Amino acid sequence: MPLGPVLRTARLCLRPWRDEDIEPFAALNADTRVMEFYPALLTRAESEARLEKVRAHFAEHGFGMWVVEESGGAPFVGVVGLTVPDFVAPFTPCVDVGWRLATTYWGRGYATEAARGALEFGFGALGLREIVAMTTVANVRSRRVMEKLGMRHDAGGDFLHPSIPEGHPIRPHVLYRLRRGDGR
Repeated sequence: MPLGPVLRTARLCLRPWRDEDIEPFAALNADTRVMEFYPALLTRAESEARLEKVRAHFAEHGFGMWVVEESGGAPFVGVVGLTVPDFVAPFTPCVDVGWRLATTYWGRGYATEAARGALEFGFGALGLREIVAMTTVANVRSRRVMEKLGMRHDAGGDFLHPSIPEGHPIRPHVLYRLRRGDGR
């Protein structure tokens, strides 16, 4: 039985994981452009371990990172979804919206569209009152998506990511917030 519901947007389907998704997921995690604002590229074994964490998150919470596919098109565009961060920060516990798409699909509005679908699920079916997003300061592309989603930068919530080593250039992170009912 698949974990998690299927979400549909105008052009995309956010769906549960299939065994054949590991190949494109591992390729996504090994792409230097996609992983520019992450501490390191992931090996195939690390991607498999990450997928097991995603499945466990779905089993525990009923939501997580979905596979994004084009309706009637590409079966794996990337991943988008909602997660409960596994680190402690002043704003946790919380639910975070995030995305990671293959470069082939950048610039098409897919991250915004898929994230909007995840947000609607979070505020609707899950009844969440707030969803956050975070990224390293320099990740202008993701920050732009957050703003397109109607999220607001909470400068007072900016933080040093506890899972990233001290002194690493991507450790400083910005925090964005969106409350149910805010304009999207």
